[in-house]
Amino acid sequence: MGCSKWRAAFNFGHLKVQSKLSVFFTMILLFTYLFYCLNGYCDSLPRPVYNQQTDPHNKITFNDEQDKSSPERRGAHNASPASVVREQLSDLSRSDAPSNNISIDNTFGSKKFPQAIIIGVKKGGTRALLEFLRIHPDVRAVGAEPHFFDRFYDKGLEWYRNLMPRTLEGQITMEKTPSYFITKEAPRRVYTMSRHTKLIVVVRDPVTRAVSDYTQTLSKSPGLPSFQNLAFRNATTGLIDTSWSAVRIGIYAKHLENWLRYFPLSSFLFVSGERLVTDPAGEMGRVQDFLGLKRVVTDKHFYFNQTKGFPCLKKPEGSSRPRCLGKSKGRLHPQIPSGVLLRLRDFYRPFNLKFYQMTSHDFGWD
Repeated sequence: MGCSKWRAAFNFGHLKVQSKLSVFFTMILLFTYLFYCLNGYCDSLPRPVYNQQTDPHNKITFNDEQDKSSPERRGAHNASPASVVREQLSDLSRSDAPSNNISIDNTFGSKKFPQAIIIGVKKGGTRALLEFLRIHPDVRAVGAEPHFFDRFYDKGLEWYRNLMPRTLEGQITMEKTPSYFITKEAPRRVYTMSRHTKLIVVVRDPVTRAVSDYTQTLSKSPGLPSFQNLAFRNATTGLIDTSWSAVRIGIYAKHLENWLRYFPLSSFLFVSGERLVTDPAGEMGRVQDFLGLKRVVTDKHFYFNQTKGFPCLKKPEGSSRPRCLGKSKGRLHPQIPSGVLLRLRDFYRPFNLKFYQMTSHDFGWD
């Protein structure tokens, strides 16, 4: 009996020692963990990474290259759900972190063929239109002109699609190449890609457009002959040289006939280059309606730059200055003899009237 009591007491004492040791080691581990966390070592623990299960490629990655083509954050409350994600990415990319820190590379969504293309015309206001559209959170556009349907068609449609930015559901992909409008093969090639493509043509008084075209070329080639020498085949008879591209581009009715062989008139929106300057918000309203977008881009986004002579975008959030088109836009035109301009206007008049009839819109150039 005495041995049994002694044995029981021994076992009880042994259990108390084990319990105390367990508590002791637990406290050591707890204090060690708290010490490291208080000194910031817990920040190195891995964080969960978002990954869309539907597409293993649709995830956030980090590198030093930001998506420079993202439009400014505007009108998010009117935009599609896809634009909310896009704005979050934009917020991250505009943070005040040092440039050598991590930044967002937007690899959400997928690359699609453009649902809408600005196909013309050169010196009509296509660059301004594209920049205005890129304010919209539901528009994703290629910055440079791809020239796929006139110069690089032999590279194939897959090459073309890879040029496009990624888009989310509810966003549209766009590009602009003004030379498509005057390229004979372009309508058939665009139709082959998609017969549902929406086509935007920015047009301008063809006489003013021709002078602007000449001014741009003159800035690159100062030794260029005078405007009148290029515009006329015979200065005495006043015969216009339609082989000169500056003149040929302005025969809008002829080029439109080529496109109407493949696309119905309902596939086109004709934007007035003049109204894009005098009433950018009104013209942008028409464009957004045509593209099926909410009217996010409004008059609150614009102000008129007296020096340049055309509207600029007001200072975007996070920017130190307003956004205006580059120095190559708004050049002063050379003085052209009034007789030359009148002769050119007479030449264009019947083509303009036909274009008004084809589009059911009087642009008021005559």
